[in-house]
Amino acid sequence: MTSPNPALVSQQAVQRLPRVALLLFCAAYVLPGLFGRDPWKNADVSAFGYMVGMAQGKTSWLNPLVGGVPLDTALLPHWLGAAFIALLSPAVDPALAARLPFALLLTLTLVLTWYSCFHLARSDAAQPLAFAFGGEAQPVDYARAIADGALLALVASLGLLQLGHETTPELAQLCAAALYLWSLAAAPYRSGRAAVAALVALPLLAASGAPAMALGMGLWGVWVYARASVRGTASPGFWHWVAAGTLLSVLAGAACGAWGFRLGFTASFVQLKQLLRLFLWFMWPAWALALWTLWRWRRQLGERHLGVPLGMVLVALVACVFMGGSDRALMLGLPALAVLAAFALPTFKRSTAAAVDWFSVFFFTGCAVFAWVMYMAMQTGVPAQPAANVAKLAPGFKPVFSLLELLAALAGTVAWLWLVRWRTGRHRHALWKSLVLPASGVALCWLLLMTLWLPLINYDRSYQPWVGRVARHVRPDECIVAPGMPRPAVAALEYFGAYRVDARREAALDRCPVLMLFGSPPAPPGWQLVARERRPTDRNELTSLYRKAGSSR
Repeated sequence: MTSPNPALVSQQAVQRLPRVALLLFCAAYVLPGLFGRDPWKNADVSAFGYMVGMAQGKTSWLNPLVGGVPLDTALLPHWLGAAFIALLSPAVDPALAARLPFALLLTLTLVLTWYSCFHLARSDAAQPLAFAFGGEAQPVDYARAIADGALLALVASLGLLQLGHETTPELAQLCAAALYLWSLAAAPYRSGRAAVAALVALPLLAASGAPAMALGMGLWGVWVYARASVRGTASPGFWHWVAAGTLLSVLAGAACGAWGFRLGFTASFVQLKQLLRLFLWFMWPAWALALWTLWRWRRQLGERHLGVPLGMVLVALVACVFMGGSDRALMLGLPALAVLAAFALPTFKRSTAAAVDWFSVFFFTGCAVFAWVMYMAMQTGVPAQPAANVAKLAPGFKPVFSLLELLAALAGTVAWLWLVRWRTGRHRHALWKSLVLPASGVALCWLLLMTLWLPLINYDRSYQPWVGRVARHVRPDECIVAPGMPRPAVAALEYFGAYRVDARREAALDRCPVLMLFGSPPAPPGWQLVARERRPTDRNELTSLYRKAGSSR
């Protein structure tokens, strides 16, 4: 016998979120940060260095090198960025061209999450209880409203903000995970397409650098659908396709050299505390809603609409833990977590929804006010204290005024104020209403950061100011030997400074007239210290420049 369904939803509550508003909302989330910035420090500029090197013919596509150092992550996503740079050059700046395919992957992830939740919510076990005298939500309308909530929950997740807008292999992994989630969700309704999607998604996930997660998610899918076929609630042959996709993922990971177990879990109190902190902020607010879903739907945990996303979330959590708290592994569970979170909406009490709304109003409005005050301080010097703080933390920064970015920020702020007024009015029926303000608040903050604060953030996160400082001591045509230098710094030297860099640890020191070392070690024999430079906003990344004795600039 089936357990009673906790969802009581009327037809009035499943009014659809206006499609134009939904599209504009997604555009306001995806587009900011795409234009007008450099590749940022660490993974972003490192991946871009390999992409631009391949696109410009400076290194091999099969074994790309940056500073003589080979790639240590999956090759496939780098091919994607390099292909776009090569296709769009010279009409489009290489940094923008490399970001375009990853923005499309983020967009596709949002779309796949919506459709995954839509198909799962159409299942019989997910449908709300029928009313004695009619008036309950119609299945398709109910599924559409739940899917709107899943999309809003994904956008509201704090962990997706920066990682989702980077040019890194993890975004390809995220899209592959979302495609696999869709294949499991759509199998009863689109069996042929779902089978193809499973055969494609799992090998892509493995080839993009996450073969262990592809194996774990694949095995979970096999178990869910093999069990469902025995019970007669699913197509008896679909789990064979999932099993085939799982096997292909193992082979794809081996072919790409992606298999490598990196265990960093020590079970210490400090690491457990760090993991808990990561879980709390990275998956907020979706984790709170997902826990509520698991409690209210606890008698239906074996059903497909809960079992499919729950398993994928558990795989991501386990991978995160055993990789020592990897936020990039945790990110792959966000689409499934958003789906779980969406099923909390039909069971929300009015008091809970009101608490979420008022928290969102005060928190995100406060963040917006802070962003505007800091912007005024950067542009006019008033208030004086925030302007002084910026000058202290970012020495050498010169504010840049952009009318287009100002208008975009104004439009986003006005839209937020209108939304707050709408939500605090008498619009109590829509099922997705409780996630409108959290998701819109996150989108607003991201929009303000990538418009009003973009020059400051770009100055802080870019290596270009550091390369400019290095250029005061090294000619553009000179060779630099930099054994053991971090990949992001090497990629920045090659791209921003057009230097020839040898960063291999075994590189001979006498092959170039300039030596660069990380930190402040004493000058090696036969070398003279020229300068020590650091990024203007970073007090830790100190680099020392040496010139071979007897050579002159």
